[in-house]
Amino acid sequence: MTLARPYLRLPSIQPRHGTPPRLDLTPPTREGDGIKIISWNLLRRIGATVRDVINLIHAERPDLLLMQEATVEIDTLPTLIGGHYARSPLPGRIHGLACWSPWPYRRQPLTCTLPAGTLIRRVAQVIECRSLVVANVHLSHGQLLNRRQLRRVVQLLPHQAAILGDFNQVGPALIRHFQDVGPRAPTHRMADMLPIRLDRCLVRGLTCTERHVIENYASDHRPISVTLRPCGSGAYR
Repeated sequence: MTLARPYLRLPSIQPRHGTPPRLDLTPPTREGDGIKIISWNLLRRIGATVRDVINLIHAERPDLLLMQEATVEIDTLPTLIGGHYARSPLPGRIHGLACWSPWPYRRQPLTCTLPAGTLIRRVAQVIECRSLVVANVHLSHGQLLNRRQLRRVVQLLPHQAAILGDFNQVGPALIRHFQDVGPRAPTHRMADMLPIRLDRCLVRGLTCTERHVIENYASDHRPISVTLRPCGSGAYR
């Protein structure tokens, strides 16, 4: 499958040779070959720790876990539990995007440059996991800029694809041919007061058969969970 460019290849961190995972974390078989994806903004250094991430994996058994604001501490994840992992740091920052899966990736995740903000240069992580192509994003706060960044992500993706992460958007994304199928419950409390839905899932050519917000307060964002499969009958969009 050919993905649009430009992109940078960053090294993927894999388990050490001979180090088995502590538990069998292979997800259960899902109806209709659905793939369960969780997205979580960890809140760099003062939020969710690698142990919190491991607890989430044990409890939810995802096929793919996407993380935003992941620091070098999270790089120990594959050594501690096995699986397949890659992190894409934001240029000049201590944190970035990361992904983990119990399944081998079809190709090494790609780090793709996005239109830059005034202070922070942004990237997207494009992952081919099992039958899906998924973009992991943490977009800028500017409402015009983050929509420009989102349109750039769309250019990188095939017809059937999903975009998940911290969109930092207020109101609809308004991306042609993509549907917002993520949970509608708030995922973040702005200024620790105003509940708002910043963590989202957009899909094209896919159907969502399950969606919910996970009640986890280790970070200032709660994780979202979706189960996706190619479009068909018997599921909501």
